[in-house]
Amino acid sequence: MTKLLLSIHVLAAILAVGPIAVAASLFPRYARQAAAPRPEAPDDQRAAGVAALLHRICRGYALVGIVVPLFGLATGAQLGVLTDVWLIASIVLTTVAAVVLALIILPAQRGLLTAPQDTAAKGDSAVAARLAMLTGVFNLLWAIVVVLMIVRPGSTTGA
Repeated sequence: MTKLLLSIHVLAAILAVGPIAVAASLFPRYARQAAAPRPEAPDDQRAAGVAALLHRICRGYALVGIVVPLFGLATGAQLGVLTDVWLIASIVLTTVAAVVLALIILPAQRGLLTAPQDTAAKGDSAVAARLAMLTGVFNLLWAIVVVLMIVRPGSTTGA
């Protein structure tokens, strides 16, 4: 049972968090292009559609991503490691990443998509830059969690 839970946990993490990380990282670029389209640049004309698609990907996969910590907790309980420091740190970091995504990244994306174009160009560039930085923080949090899952300080597996 442990191997099944762990397999689902890892697959869910790859298939849910990976697309969020990529889509959220690409979003600021397309949001900037959409805020200040240049008639001579045809790619800028489709930037708003691409940004909207990237936001839908982030939002949709965020909902699917809920299974990652659920199966992670189930796996941890099965292994008897719920009180290990590395797992508690991973849970805290995962919670922080989820809060950053749900309360900062997704609302900022939505705001950039709905901002009126005539007022958007100057202000949206700063918002997009801040969003890019926060997306980097989100991705870094997940990278740390992955390292903790692999290294597992205090593990007896020899890793």
